[in-house]
Amino acid sequence: MAVKILVHGSGHKAESWDKTLSHMQNNRDIMCPSLTSILEGKEASYENLYASFANYCGRVDGQIHLCGLSLGGILALNYALDFPEKVKTLVLIGTPHKMPKVMFGIQNIIFRFLPKSVFETMAFDKKDTFALGSSMKNLDFSDRVGGIRCPALILCGEKDRANVKSAYYLSQNIKNAKLEIIENTGHVVNEENPKALAKILNEYYSQNL
Repeated sequence: MAVKILVHGSGHKAESWDKTLSHMQNNRDIMCPSLTSILEGKEASYENLYASFANYCGRVDGQIHLCGLSLGGILALNYALDFPEKVKTLVLIGTPHKMPKVMFGIQNIIFRFLPKSVFETMAFDKKDTFALGSSMKNLDFSDRVGGIRCPALILCGEKDRANVKSAYYLSQNIKNAKLEIIENTGHVVNEENPKALAKILNEYYSQNL
């Protein structure tokens, strides 16, 4: 049976999946890696993080079910494109297919004035969050998403206005994609509506063993 790998976003840690896991069936075959740990002390950049993530996935025997939220979704999408034979299914939650540069700029301005303590609950500290964000500003998978071969489930919170448009784009341009908008939910679906997310994932994985 293929292992399920759930990947968190930059604003949260691996523990952000705990509530979702508590509602999932057969969660013993689920892995929730910490992106900070995967980076293994290397300089915070998307290139380094993706290379480390690809190595992590590559060490898992057989095919994998990849599920990622936000940054985790970007990493999962990138990996599914580069290693199609390895990915059995792909779930993308609140995932942009290209970086919204204007929004990124506004976010960086806001982050710049936040105290370091705010970043303690995030995956990376203030310095690494800025460095990682700067290295991602030109990412654009628009012309590549059509190359996804595996079944894909595109999820987005109804209130996640920043990523709803991307969710529709991904569902329309990935051949075997299904779209589901989760009502009354924002960006961090695994924390805001873990029970609903677990129900969706349980049903999806039961259909794609």
